[in-house]
Amino acid sequence: MPRDLPLGNGNLLITFDSRYHLRDVFFPLVGQENHTAGHYFRLGVGFGHQFSWVHDAPWICTLMYEPRTLMTRVTLRHPVWRLEIQAQDAVDMVQNVLVRRLVIRHEAPVVETVTLFFTQDFHIYGLDVGDTAFYDPVTGGVVHYKRERYFTVNGQIPGSRDAGVSSYSTGNKETAQAEGTWRDAEDGQLGGNPIAQGSVDSAIGLSAEIEPGQEAIYHVWLCAGKSLEEVRRLDGWVRFRGVEAILDRTRAYWKLWGDPDAAWVPDKTREECPLTALESPLADLYIQSLLIMRTHIDNRGAIIAANDSDVMHYARDTYSYMWPRDGAFVAMAFDRAGYEDIAQRFFDFCREVIEPEGYFLHKYNPDRTLSSSWHPWYRQGQVELPIQEDETGLVLISLWEFFKRHRQVETIKPWFRPLIVNAGQFLADYRDSESGLPLPSWDLWEERHGIHAFTVSTVYGGLMAAHKFAQAFGEVRLGDHFWQAAQSVQQAFRQYFLEPEHTRWLRSLRQEPDGTWMFDTTWDASLLLLWRWGLVESHEEAMKNTAAGVYQHLWVPGPVGGLARYQQDPYQRVDPRPEAVGNPWFVCTLWYGEYLVRTGDLDGALALLRWARQYGLPSGVLAEQLHPDTGHPVSVAPLTWSHAEYVWTTLSYLNAQRARSPFLRGFPPSSAAETR
Repeated sequence: MPRDLPLGNGNLLITFDSRYHLRDVFFPLVGQENHTAGHYFRLGVGFGHQFSWVHDAPWICTLMYEPRTLMTRVTLRHPVWRLEIQAQDAVDMVQNVLVRRLVIRHEAPVVETVTLFFTQDFHIYGLDVGDTAFYDPVTGGVVHYKRERYFTVNGQIPGSRDAGVSSYSTGNKETAQAEGTWRDAEDGQLGGNPIAQGSVDSAIGLSAEIEPGQEAIYHVWLCAGKSLEEVRRLDGWVRFRGVEAILDRTRAYWKLWGDPDAAWVPDKTREECPLTALESPLADLYIQSLLIMRTHIDNRGAIIAANDSDVMHYARDTYSYMWPRDGAFVAMAFDRAGYEDIAQRFFDFCREVIEPEGYFLHKYNPDRTLSSSWHPWYRQGQVELPIQEDETGLVLISLWEFFKRHRQVETIKPWFRPLIVNAGQFLADYRDSESGLPLPSWDLWEERHGIHAFTVSTVYGGLMAAHKFAQAFGEVRLGDHFWQAAQSVQQAFRQYFLEPEHTRWLRSLRQEPDGTWMFDTTWDASLLLLWRWGLVESHEEAMKNTAAGVYQHLWVPGPVGGLARYQQDPYQRVDPRPEAVGNPWFVCTLWYGEYLVRTGDLDGALALLRWARQYGLPSGVLAEQLHPDTGHPVSVAPLTWSHAEYVWTTLSYLNAQRARSPFLRGFPPSSAAETR
């Protein structure tokens, strides 16, 4: 089930699914320590003597963001009861607090007591062992805690003299004797049990009488901290500031953060902003993509691939890690859009985790420790590095793009030796002495070991970035060394990867023990990027033939369309037929859009931007991949990388439009100064 509405501030990440369950609570690191383990926090409604969970029929649920903010706009309607709930949720941009405002209106002919029940199914530190939940008489709410993680859940009817919730209960869950305290809400009354320990959950209730045709407001909040004193202090802060004021300041902050005037050039009026060259839905998705990406970035620099914990139930692992590849693509998109501070924190992270020999391992936790991996250190009787070499090249590429735009010499200085020189030296050394090609490593899809065209393009781009850095910092001999290595890689690529019969680039190759070369002719969407960092020219015959072949063989037939990763891709494949190409991916489809921009087909690129908007969720969330027949999300949603590619392709499209249009010419500049 996708996460339709992620909210966060870089320390606290909250996600809601398509039925308005609160599903994930990450704190204090985004992507690490999910204190729900994906379990449901339910919302129930007591209406007179009746009760219903809002995820059940006949409730109708619409989940959106307030445009260009990280505030939800949720509508829940019960047509039988003639009752409607309008909900707003937001994580404060500074304090680790989720605030919720729910407005209930009913058209029933009599006065009704309406009780909202909120259930909490914490698994603190990801486990339901040794947790405690208790009613806190100091705040009037319920506290869950274990070791150094504390969470207070509280609420109030505005204007009520009573502090805290109307009712509460705590209890045991997920045992043979007890499903959970959430069942206690279904009779419309909570038992008031004040404490429970072990595997526990809780429920709180807020009640108000509502006249026919009138409305009532309910305020609820969740505070996250590392001690009881901290969450009590945060609870007091919410009461002092007020939920309405916190919502107002959060709205203002994110509108300012994502405002196209501020993000491009402050001295331009809204009418002159190039985003107006886009249809409104596409411009809105551009801003919302930046905001959604921001929720998946930890304030200490980790750019997390995805935080949809449902995938854990299938693979017993998640996407809640920092892949240097994904991070580099996202950092480049943010930097190009004018948010260089996010890119800078990412590079700080990379400087801390890169190996002394100059390469990155598979992926990392947000706390900068090495994460889980399936790449072996020893295989087929040989010791090998468990790396995807493109990750090292891409970080260097993105770092040069950052420096080219901002020329922050003092910022680069501490990165120069450990990150730039060491990585460049590794790329230069990690090559076959006879062919000049990079040595085998794992591909960007993390499935095949060999020498891959996409990896070669990033090695070339990384070496050229290292060359330019060395030249800029006066290391002329070192710069020449990197340049010569890059030229050797480029020449070897043209020698070994060209298929003469069809004048196209191959996906991969590997050398057998007897010295013969094995060629992989599979069509792969990553071939669309071979031009991007200069390995080949976008307009040369082999690249044009390759792009045409990718489109011909990977465009998914059917009502949805979109590009698959590669032929017969098995990952999460919906159509089991051998001839089925696979599921459409946002990333791959937008790569094709980027290539169309590069080759001058702006109408084709615009059509793919529209496609991305059409198959995003109503909230703007873009999944990893789609069901080829229904367009529903498959695998994780949102995928940070999908949003980054939408942002990147949109900027490329706008720059190309600017070059054509006198109205847009000169804004934003496409040179190194392309920034806000």
